[in-house]
Amino acid sequence: MRVFHELTRRAGIHGASHPVRRTASGKAALVGRHVAGIVTRTPFPGRYDALVVPHPRKPNGVEIYTAELRAALGDRALILDSGINGTPLPGSKNLDFFTSAAGAIHHRTADDRGIADALEKLTGVRVPVGGLLAREVPKHARLRALYRALLRKHRIRTVYLVVAYFHQHIVGAARDLGIRVVELQHGAISPFHLGYSYPGRPVVADQPDELWCFGSYWTDVADLPAGMRTEVMGAPFLPPPGPKDPCRAVFLSQGTIGAELVKVADAVAKEHPDLEVLYRPHPSERAEDYAIPPGVRLSTGGSTLDLLTSTTYQVGVSTTALFEGMALGCRTAVADLPGHEYLDPAIAQGHALLMRDPAELVKAPICPDPAAYYAPSDLARLLTS
Repeated sequence: MRVFHELTRRAGIHGASHPVRRTASGKAALVGRHVAGIVTRTPFPGRYDALVVPHPRKPNGVEIYTAELRAALGDRALILDSGINGTPLPGSKNLDFFTSAAGAIHHRTADDRGIADALEKLTGVRVPVGGLLAREVPKHARLRALYRALLRKHRIRTVYLVVAYFHQHIVGAARDLGIRVVELQHGAISPFHLGYSYPGRPVVADQPDELWCFGSYWTDVADLPAGMRTEVMGAPFLPPPGPKDPCRAVFLSQGTIGAELVKVADAVAKEHPDLEVLYRPHPSERAEDYAIPPGVRLSTGGSTLDLLTSTTYQVGVSTTALFEGMALGCRTAVADLPGHEYLDPAIAQGHALLMRDPAELVKAPICPDPAAYYAPSDLARLLTS
């Protein structure tokens, strides 16, 4: 994933997917919290039989992907929530000091077995694969050993986590000890997502045993690693659809394509002057990154899900919010920008429209089968099966 993001960024195809910016004072404060956390947030005291690793993204302070699970497990679960790229949940623990320190000492480069040369020959873009390996491989090995000690100390029986492909040290530690690992879906899955798509389903190291999905659509949309099975967990975090404003169109941004999507919003506003065109930045983006054109209004307040309950038209590229909007009764148009392939299966089924011209917006369909994407919660069954 890191090589992919670096390749597409340097090629000019995508921007940063989840940009993180820190001032010098912000970095100093983060170091201070890391040091204090060695004592105040250490996860080693106590005894638990489950480990939950939530998503760092918490719009309005709410982490939606593990909320129902955390409530069901109660005091049985150790909540391990990093404060490096977000605000940790109240009462959670973390190993942030060690996470940062684990990658602090490393060689400048490592033997990449010719990967950088092969990528450059194929794409014309040079990616410092050797440098990535030199930093990430020792960091992985150090953190894997630390998490083995943590899991062994608590005699953890099940690890539940979000975004497993960026927590492979935790998955690997659990694998070393024969502990069951369950990943909770957090976003769109497709054959183009390198965190989940392994054509032919080969054996892949350090992968979860199970992937619990929002709906049946996600269970077979990509070739998962060999041995990984899927379950439909449902999506209790979705609000019910509300009355639709027939004149509202919402553009759902993301860091990879935001600069180009603003131009599409401008074209739609000019083509459909009767519409209220809103531009909604991704939670990881900053509103000030965008110069919003006349006729388009920046939308930053409140919940994106709540906004979509009253929206008639939604436009995006590959953000998960598009699928959420489909389940909330929005007419869905996919902008013809890099990454739109994520929605190809939905487009093929007539659940969304690939919009190549702003005049086509009014032809965008309503999804007739929203439960395939976001089913009612079935967590109680999964926890007892």
